[in-house]
Amino acid sequence: MKKALLATAVAGTLWAGAAQATTVYDQDGTKLDIYGRISMGIAGGGADFDSSGNKIDDGAEFVDVYSRLGFRMGHEVTSDLTAFGRLEWRFTGDERNTNQGFNEIRQSYLGLASKQYGTFQAGSFDSFYAQFVSLPFDVYLDRGLLFKSSGIQSRGDSIGYYTPELNGFTTFVQLKHYSERGLAAGEQSGEGSVVAAQGGVRYQQGPLSVGFGAVEGVVRGGGNGEMLYGLIGSYQITDQFAARLGYETQDESDVYGGGFDTVGLGGTYSTGPWAFTADYYNVERDSQDNSNAWAAGTYYKVSSAFDVFVEVADGDAPSVNRGTTLGELTDNVYWLTGARYLF
Repeated sequence: MKKALLATAVAGTLWAGAAQATTVYDQDGTKLDIYGRISMGIAGGGADFDSSGNKIDDGAEFVDVYSRLGFRMGHEVTSDLTAFGRLEWRFTGDERNTNQGFNEIRQSYLGLASKQYGTFQAGSFDSFYAQFVSLPFDVYLDRGLLFKSSGIQSRGDSIGYYTPELNGFTTFVQLKHYSERGLAAGEQSGEGSVVAAQGGVRYQQGPLSVGFGAVEGVVRGGGNGEMLYGLIGSYQITDQFAARLGYETQDESDVYGGGFDTVGLGGTYSTGPWAFTADYYNVERDSQDNSNAWAAGTYYKVSSAFDVFVEVADGDAPSVNRGTTLGELTDNVYWLTGARYLF
């Protein structure tokens, strides 16, 4: 079983780089880690048209693949209670960026973690739905994930809590606040202060992991005003192969549309320094065309700090207007190849 769990960890971090970090200070219960990655690649293909139906160039281009720099901080208050913080920026490394050093703050939060009572945090962080439910499918560096991800009703003005794991179960709840404080009358939405809630439960036992979650699809946060539900899991069949299966659904809104049912099936195979991924999605939309999307990737770990990768994906997007067909939008498969240095 330890080998199976190790294989899962290796497969999950081979291209994510999440476990890579360097401790710069560790004394008297206070610890500071620095981590990040410089990721460069060449991308091409993809949709021939934008969301408005305009023809676009989909030729090859040198790109930055989500390079970032971050800090993790922690201090032992007691033997059971730890105060922690995290700060992470994203920067563009493939072109001149002289006006600012970074493009965005991805993570900026603090909190308290107790082995007995659970973890509470506040600030800007990846949604708990992504961390506890859709995580098994989040294996690609760029595109390929069609389930809801890290930004859904999250990132900024958020608070969250999750329990300690008990008999394999962990429950979570998160609130995201949308405020209009300081806006002039003409800038206000008319809705005033709005809070979007999400919550759910994850079960992990041996090779099995299953998460169920619900997210309030607040319009201010890019939703359609309806609840989103997801049931997603993975199973480590052998030390080298993990399979995943998931389902997401959201009702149609009379005003904003957006209803869908998505089924995803995929797997990861790892052997030595190699890892291979493949995923398929069937998306049935209430008011747009359906999609049969897929993605695949190959990753090779040259060393603990350096890896190379190739990814391909076809999102099979629906038509955007009567003059643009489904085939025109998906003529060219999106591809990405490159390398990363992790620290």
